[in-house]
Amino acid sequence: MACSFLHLYSFVPALIKFLYWDTRQPNPVHTQQLPDRCYALTVRHPLMVVGTADRNLIVFNLQNPQAEFKRITSPLKYQTRCVAAFPDQQGFLVGSIEGRVGVHHLDDSQQSKNFTFKCHRDGSDIYSVNSLNFHPVHHTFATAGSDGAFNFWDKDSKQRLKAMARCQQPIPCSAFNNDGSLYAYAVCYDWSKGAENHNPATAKTSIYVHMPQDPEVKGKPRVGASGRK
Repeated sequence: MACSFLHLYSFVPALIKFLYWDTRQPNPVHTQQLPDRCYALTVRHPLMVVGTADRNLIVFNLQNPQAEFKRITSPLKYQTRCVAAFPDQQGFLVGSIEGRVGVHHLDDSQQSKNFTFKCHRDGSDIYSVNSLNFHPVHHTFATAGSDGAFNFWDKDSKQRLKAMARCQQPIPCSAFNNDGSLYAYAVCYDWSKGAENHNPATAKTSIYVHMPQDPEVKGKPRVGASGRK
């Protein structure tokens, strides 16, 4: 099955299915069974990663989209919330409801570069990582979470580049524009604390746009043990 015109992907959680669509046709061109409910997906052609329940991460090569390329158990102990493919398609990020991000390389020879780190925490309070986005130019990345904060990171030097001020409500989703000059994020209640903490009278839904400056998103050399860069 050629993938040149497959522009849309969708999933049906209740049926544990993943659908490939050709925009020129009214019906899906292929239905892919998944091992469990789908929670997140990312596509950076030809790499696609689908995160499901039970911490499954299903990797597909879209040059052969009808077959799984690899199945991985998430390096994070709790439910997958979001995934983002590396710009070079050599791996992906995975975020969980437990305020952690995993950096995972697909090549077995690169496994020593894999690591996880904590984020979106405030003392003993732990918040979900809701969104992961790579900067299209510098290839650093942003995380956004239920604590109402977004941060910029460099996975290669394992550093946080910038921590932004928290919003009054969670950030459920975010994205860079095509050249990375704008970072848009939504702010609203995400139901992570249940219906009892939702007040319709005060709840607001907003979309904000941040203009990243180079020092916030440009990677930095890693500081070695000697303290020299």
